[in-house]
Amino acid sequence: MTTLDWIVVAFYFGLIAWLAWWYGRHQRDDVDYFLAGRNAGWIVIGASIFTSNIGSEHIVGLAGQAAESGLAMAHWELHAWCLIVLAGLFVPFYYKSLVKTIPEFLERRFSPKARTILSLVSLVAYVLTKVSVTVYAGAVVFKALLPDTFGSPEKAFWVGAFSTVIVTGIYTVFGGMRAILHTSAPQAVVIILGSLILTVIGLSKLGGWDELVKTCKTNAENFTMWRPLTPKDVFTPDALPWLGVLIASPIIGLWYWCTDQYIVQRALSAKNLATARRGALFGGLLKLSPVPLFMIPGLIGWALYQKGMLDLPLRPNGTVDSDTVFATMVRELLPSGVRGLIVSCLLAALMSSLASLFNSTASLFTIDFYEKLRPNASGKHLVTVGRIATAAVVILGIVWIPLMAKVSGSGLYRYLQSAQGYLAPPIFAVFFLGVFWPRLNATGAVWGLGVGFACGLLKLFLQMNFGKGKCEHPAILAAIGDFNFLFATGVLFLISAIVMVVASYLTPPPPPEKIKGLTYQSIHEEAREEIKKSWDFGNKLLTVIILLGVLGMYLYFSFWLK
Repeated sequence: MTTLDWIVVAFYFGLIAWLAWWYGRHQRDDVDYFLAGRNAGWIVIGASIFTSNIGSEHIVGLAGQAAESGLAMAHWELHAWCLIVLAGLFVPFYYKSLVKTIPEFLERRFSPKARTILSLVSLVAYVLTKVSVTVYAGAVVFKALLPDTFGSPEKAFWVGAFSTVIVTGIYTVFGGMRAILHTSAPQAVVIILGSLILTVIGLSKLGGWDELVKTCKTNAENFTMWRPLTPKDVFTPDALPWLGVLIASPIIGLWYWCTDQYIVQRALSAKNLATARRGALFGGLLKLSPVPLFMIPGLIGWALYQKGMLDLPLRPNGTVDSDTVFATMVRELLPSGVRGLIVSCLLAALMSSLASLFNSTASLFTIDFYEKLRPNASGKHLVTVGRIATAAVVILGIVWIPLMAKVSGSGLYRYLQSAQGYLAPPIFAVFFLGVFWPRLNATGAVWGLGVGFACGLLKLFLQMNFGKGKCEHPAILAAIGDFNFLFATGVLFLISAIVMVVASYLTPPPPPEKIKGLTYQSIHEEAREEIKKSWDFGNKLLTVIILLGVLGMYLYFSFWLK
């Protein structure tokens, strides 16, 4: 990092700090802090959805995953279609009910107990799949870019981890959701521009797109988008067979994009229903970019390494440390100044993702737990409690970082998807079945969530401690530990759904007045008309563009190495 690089980084941080102060200075209450006063525009919402999703773990992890296993996990980054489902089916329910959190919606549909379970597990999920992963990815960047600045690469890792958390925490605490939303637009520009520059420079050094395809064809079996299904894949935890991908990817995608507080909170900040839906769709449009902008650089880095044009760090077992590919390309390929821009890109992703997480954590704990104990607490007091809760979750996430390797040794991004695969199925089952199946009741929801989460956490624990290379006895526990995470996601969904349906039909149905407006069958005619009007020509056009974009990338990358 040269002086010019540091000047670029300092300018970026100064701009973000000023924006956070400017938009956060007039907050009056908890609605302002958590939902930006419900007056955000669709561009701001879409940019915030995108930057909340694309954290440093995506930029670092996707490039690393592509370098290690090609485009086999590109399916998760082609989930732009899930935002059509969010805008078309779920935003009307959430927005019209005027809820502040997604668990609050679950309480209205089912019961306070269902809300409490979901809120608790959401906080656990933030520790396991968001804080730890995002901070780890940012720290990897510091370790790769500044290995000797703080005495050793390990010290650079932890200095990077703590400094980014502290800086992000400060601007989130003082800015709230309004600051997060309005700093998302410049961060989205920096993220996309920075990754585009690295992609172009990397391709130029390699010799162009045709050279990349030619090099990847030498390892086509490992780099293809669709992997064959073999019997051994069922008990290989990190394998990516095509059938498992088709089962797990939609479950994880629809859970994340349609029911997760972390994402949906952005749409709830809109000034009206039409804006909320268009903001979600604009986020879907931006979601078309990760494969070309974040995965392709990983393939370029691998190709340069194969040709001896780029030195990559190795793991102790002699294999390439794939998670360092992106940062190494930044350090070795980019000129001074541009390198500073890309570092700003990574910091933008890290800070935006963490900032959104901090605010969602504060919202969940404060509104779903503390406000029940102190119903008369002032809005200012609730904001303070939310900040304390956020600090606790961050500390737990950092403590979890050393344990992540036990869950998946195949890269950061695959760890993220496997951990999410054990937590997502019961939430996906309860929300989707609850919205479309009026007969399902609170008893079914509580049992479905409880049993599903218990089974998911059990699988996570067994995968950490039992299986090949770990404890192999008793054999049944080792087999469960090695059971492929994609198929495990499908099994967990079936368990949750079956338990929910059986428990519901063994108990009385919910009163019609309780679920009025909370299932598709019970929406009254006036609301149907408003929902229909809010799906205007612009929203329909965005929907078509997103679908064509997803289809086009599937068609091209399914056959690009043939």
